Amino acid sequence: MRLIVAAVGRGRDDPAQRIFESYSRRLPWPLELREVRAGGGGDAGRRREAAALLKRLPEGAHVVALDGAGRALTSEAFAAHLGRVRDDGTAVVAFLIGGADGHGAPALARADLVLSLGPMTWPHLLARAMLAEQLWRAASILSDHPYHRG
Repeated sequence: MRLIVAAVGRGRDDPAQRIFESYSRRLPWPLELREVRAGGGGDAGRRREAAALLKRLPEGAHVVALDGAGRALTSEAFAAHLGRVRDDGTAVVAFLIGGADGHGAPALARADLVLSLGPMTWPHLLARAMLAEQLWRAASILSDHPYHRG
């Protein structure tokens, strides 16, 4: 299984980007970051961003859109979801991180799962780092590694 994080904006030399990269290197699955430019504000900007994100995904990918209105899963439930997707033979799981105004409707409509990292608003670069850590935690849970002690 291969992972893609398609995100609006640039990681730059930010401490949160370094955390994302650190967890990404630990994963048993290859992870690729695909960044797209911000589309501007409002509905039109969200539609442009959604189109750019979706264009970066391979056909047949299992898509998870990170969105504050999505489902909040425990780490164990997230790991179980990834395990099912992996065991079903899915080649690519793609995670979408939208821009400052959230996801455009096409991105949410394409998502197989809309996932929330919690009810608080997080900076987009920190959301990347939190996602990468949860992916590492999920891999740890699935392999019975002692990292996860939930």
